[in-house]
Amino acid sequence: MQLPRPAKRAISVIIDIFAILASLTLALLLSRDVFSISSAVSWLGVVTWLLVGSIAVFVKLGLYRAVVRYVSVRAFGVVLTGAIFSTLLLYGLLFAFNVNLPATGIVNYGLTTLLLIGGSRFAMRAIYHRMVSRKKIPVMIYGAGSAGRQLAQALNNGEEFSPVVLVDDDKTLQKTVLLGIPVIDPAQVPDAVEGLGIERILLALPSASRAVRKTILESLETLNVRVQTVPGMADMVNGEMAIDQLQDVRIEDLLGRDPVDPDPALMQQHIRGKVVLVTGAGGSIGSELCRQIVMQKPKALVLYEISEFGLYSIERELREIISRHKLDGITIYPIIGTVQRRNRIAAVMKSFHVQTVYHAAAYKHVPLVEFNMVEGVRNNVFGTWHTAEAAIAANVELFVLISTDKAVRPTNVMGTTKRLSELVLQGLAQRNSSATRFAMVRFGNVLGSSGSVVPLFKKQIEQGGPVTVTHPDITRYFMTIPEAAQLVIQAGTMGDTGAVFVLDMGEPVKIVDMALKMIHLSGLEVRSEAHPDGDIEIVYSGLRPGEKLYEELLIGDDVVACDHPRICRAQELALDWPAVEVLLEELNDACINFRIDELRAILLRAPTGYAPSEEGINDLIWSRMAD
Repeated sequence: MQLPRPAKRAISVIIDIFAILASLTLALLLSRDVFSISSAVSWLGVVTWLLVGSIAVFVKLGLYRAVVRYVSVRAFGVVLTGAIFSTLLLYGLLFAFNVNLPATGIVNYGLTTLLLIGGSRFAMRAIYHRMVSRKKIPVMIYGAGSAGRQLAQALNNGEEFSPVVLVDDDKTLQKTVLLGIPVIDPAQVPDAVEGLGIERILLALPSASRAVRKTILESLETLNVRVQTVPGMADMVNGEMAIDQLQDVRIEDLLGRDPVDPDPALMQQHIRGKVVLVTGAGGSIGSELCRQIVMQKPKALVLYEISEFGLYSIERELREIISRHKLDGITIYPIIGTVQRRNRIAAVMKSFHVQTVYHAAAYKHVPLVEFNMVEGVRNNVFGTWHTAEAAIAANVELFVLISTDKAVRPTNVMGTTKRLSELVLQGLAQRNSSATRFAMVRFGNVLGSSGSVVPLFKKQIEQGGPVTVTHPDITRYFMTIPEAAQLVIQAGTMGDTGAVFVLDMGEPVKIVDMALKMIHLSGLEVRSEAHPDGDIEIVYSGLRPGEKLYEELLIGDDVVACDHPRICRAQELALDWPAVEVLLEELNDACINFRIDELRAILLRAPTGYAPSEEGINDLIWSRMAD
């Protein structure tokens, strides 16, 4: 049962009284050969005033306000100051009451008082932590630097985890003890995990590169111990997160590719002091573009979004960012609208005198567009056309289309519509005599987007599985949303009108390998025929309609390097505007009359490289009508 604070303070005072009496007694015993008491009354006065004066000083110094379990070096300084004062007080009282005690006795009293009063507190703290640690989860901290030590201190003061060992590759720290915790070599980690019963490994490497973190995570993956990490250095410096706010390992750490710092000049070129519009502003890519854009201090940012909730969410977040970073002078305009209505988007661009457009509005989920072909074509192809024509009419300076790797030799309707969107802009670039410059940026999957497998896997693991993977050989390119958004902004500043830019996504990743890593780093084991007692099963559900095993970023091998190491320009087939116009008329007629078979035939004839993975039509309404 927990004692009330006044009771604990009273106990501390009583302990200190006994410590002072014991120190004085010891001083007398050590000085017995020369010590004499001239008067019992005088001696009683010395003891009484010594106790009263010493306790009063300790109270004044705040010693009894300190919580014993959190006692630190600072508290020891208070005890030292109090012990020195008590020793000087004893010297004065001996003189005042005419009591003889040699100097060695006075020194012995001071040292013993310091030892007993300070030692009792550290002993009580050690006993408390030992008792509490037995109830805590034993953890290993990987990283014995500043972050690791701060984390260990925070966990020692907490109620959940007990750091029992530190790991560091710095040989000068190995075989030492920090904060009472031994530091070991990384090669000793497997033995330590087993021998000490480690249940979690906490990465305290907030400033380490992703390449370093990937190497460490790969070495820990086989241990089947849950791995968590401290927040990034930026989050801690900004005060957004504390060091002991542990997070699950981010999947981008497993990719091992460090982002290239954005070029400030390229980031600002078409944003600083300009009016910028983002379509699909509430989506995964659109919202991140908005976050990056406001940090570059535009004159105004127009949010164009059909989802009311998505628009509300990003507007509120952007206003908080502007307030937090003191980005005064930026106006946010939240506009509800669809890109399929040219008059609406044109009126918005003209009314706000938009200068830069980032067109992120699109349907991107492969199976859903397979099931809703007309809406996929309407939103992705015609939505891009209407928005681009509106930009030309409003004399917009730059129009950037967010494209996808699925536009390369597409096997699905979604990828085909995005390739058609590229052809539309390339045709407009040839026809256009205005100042509007068109650019297209093509990249693969982004981590954490609405359609990403990462949040799906995480949810499935939390629910105990199974984790569903479509095919054991399926691979994808991955990039973080912030990195993709920064590269999109920078790519838009490069090249001539009608250019298609491709982002360097690094090496493709097998989805099943990603699932395995996420399971292992959650401290779980994969259930299989070889390990029937495992925790999480991986189930292969089969490729979805329109899905292909491997994605590509380039149609051909003809690429041109750009000013940025992660951006290159693709040299690919383009149509002139009359040919694009004929294609749009055919698509429009098929969509209006809901002739899905004809729509599919047009997509197959179009110069997109569309090669569907299935022979049948997957549109749900068409299938019902056929029945």
